[in-house]
Amino acid sequence: MAEIIQKDGTWAFDGDALRLTPGRDKNVSLLRKTLGELVVPLGALAGISFEQGRKSGRLRLRLRDGADPLLHATGGRLAEPHDPYQLIVDADRYGVAEYFTDEVRNALLLDEVPSDPVSEYLLPGPAVPLSVSAGDGTASFDGERIRLEWNWKTEDAKAAAGTRTLALSDLTSVEWHPAAGLENGYLRFTVKNAPTKAPPKYDPNSVELWGFKKDPLMALVAAAVQARLPHPAQAAAVDVHDARPEVPSPPVASAEDDHDALLRRLRELGELHRSGVLTDEEFTVAKQAILKRM
Repeated sequence: MAEIIQKDGTWAFDGDALRLTPGRDKNVSLLRKTLGELVVPLGALAGISFEQGRKSGRLRLRLRDGADPLLHATGGRLAEPHDPYQLIVDADRYGVAEYFTDEVRNALLLDEVPSDPVSEYLLPGPAVPLSVSAGDGTASFDGERIRLEWNWKTEDAKAAAGTRTLALSDLTSVEWHPAAGLENGYLRFTVKNAPTKAPPKYDPNSVELWGFKKDPLMALVAAAVQARLPHPAQAAAVDVHDARPEVPSPPVASAEDDHDALLRRLRELGELHRSGVLTDEEFTVAKQAILKRM
């Protein structure tokens, strides 16, 4: 058993899984506190690292691609304070952090855990029911339906449609983007057979985000929905299968049709030879091949 306890949180490893518990310090982000304790199976890990700094260090977990619906839904856009797979370590605990890192690495080696992507989620995602109010609306999810309700800050064109209810079975994807610079963020749901390029401000299937404190919590809604949609690897396999063109069976030609086709090919070769496209040698070889087939 390896354990490291910090103001930022507590990480414990029992050889089979890591238990990540956010701290109660005022500097711990609202997203991590709301997400709560995470249990990460060893098989979901691709690696662990510890970086030392002058005043504090940082433990980082790297998960295998496709293992966690939260990481997939956020696409690497979670800022460091909100990342549940990082832990700030005080300088006087560097030795403990290095020991913890070695224990996890040794377990990964002994169990021969691969680092390649996985084809199913190995973490369950945020618990439901879940409801978050931020930006121009409130997004609620009970595991089967998403409910979008608007507030007084919502654009009239979007609010006019009233409360929006989306069935999970009607969705193809969910996206979460934080506000960045002068660009607002959003939580967007893509409905089957109804794609839209409308800005989130006017899209009735989106919540627009303005960069306030509760915005990152919308990522939890996205992750809870993503955990219940088909895994990206499975969806990609279906897309490839659907996109594969059907190869038509070659028509069964009669001997007469085949003979006529060979004659046409001979005439084409003669024209190519006369125009200088084919050399004498190339023309002779091609002509002999057709004559053999005839």
